[in-house]
Amino acid sequence: MTEHAPDGPGPTEWPSAGLAAALVGVGPHPQPWPVGDRYDPELLAAGDSRNVIDRYRYWRREAIVADLDTRRHPLHVAIENFGHDMNIGTVVRTANAFAVAAVHIVGRRRWNRRGAMVTDRYQHLQHHADVDSVMEFARAAGLVVVAVDNLPGSVAIETTELPRNCLLLFGQESSGLTPAAREQAALTVSIAQFGSTRSINAGVAAGIAMHAWIRQHADLRTALPTG
Repeated sequence: MTEHAPDGPGPTEWPSAGLAAALVGVGPHPQPWPVGDRYDPELLAAGDSRNVIDRYRYWRREAIVADLDTRRHPLHVAIENFGHDMNIGTVVRTANAFAVAAVHIVGRRRWNRRGAMVTDRYQHLQHHADVDSVMEFARAAGLVVVAVDNLPGSVAIETTELPRNCLLLFGQESSGLTPAAREQAALTVSIAQFGSTRSINAGVAAGIAMHAWIRQHADLRTALPTG
């Protein structure tokens, strides 16, 4: 198991000019500058076009992560990545929005980060070589593994009380959960569907499941405004 934090500019942090610059982020901070270790002098001087809420404008990345760490939820998310799943970026971005403790990527280490919109900089990510590794992590951390897939024997997530200390496990887009994941999960939940399609996008399914946990366990009084 490894944890990593990527470096280098992301797709929402490239230097921009003209109208684009005016529409993204904020410009240089007017003098006098705010005082505190959390502020980045370069951002104060040049402006902040990152994909962050207003609370974190001009903050150093490390300060943002430290602040998030004080209020992350006891929810973990894992997604199998045995076929270069393009949905991982979406899962990471949604996990960041819901202050998930960590996202666990099982299988291939490499994944397309563009869909994360640079939120992977602020979200704890851990890599596991296989399903057994993430299951071992869950047991050691006291997390109940809940698989999410429309499988025979699954229970409706809409009517199921999810464990508070929980790891939601998702399969890859093409084939769903691997047999090893199905066998070792404590519970498998499905998302109710009413149309003709056999399944919904894995990134969408992850967002629905995370929000189901949020509705049951999160304290809405601590949610930050996004405007």
